[in-house]
Amino acid sequence: MFKTLEATIGTDGNIHLKEPIKLPQACRAFITIVEEANAPETALLSEKALGKDWNRAEEEEAWSHLQ
Repeated sequence: MFKTLEATIGTDGNIHLKEPIKLPQACRAFITIVEEANAPETALLSEKALGKDWNRAEEEEAWSHLQ
């Protein structure tokens, strides 16, 4: 099961979920730190999809003259 939840992490490292969740058992979680608190949500949601396109070999070659 994959479920995305919004949370904040305090400076003490404690995680505070924006909404409560009930789980049938303890489970593993991955945490992504979003450093810019005001990042547009659409930018965050599209990052993975755009990354697949932007990180292709053809794209690297097309933009290599700018490096």
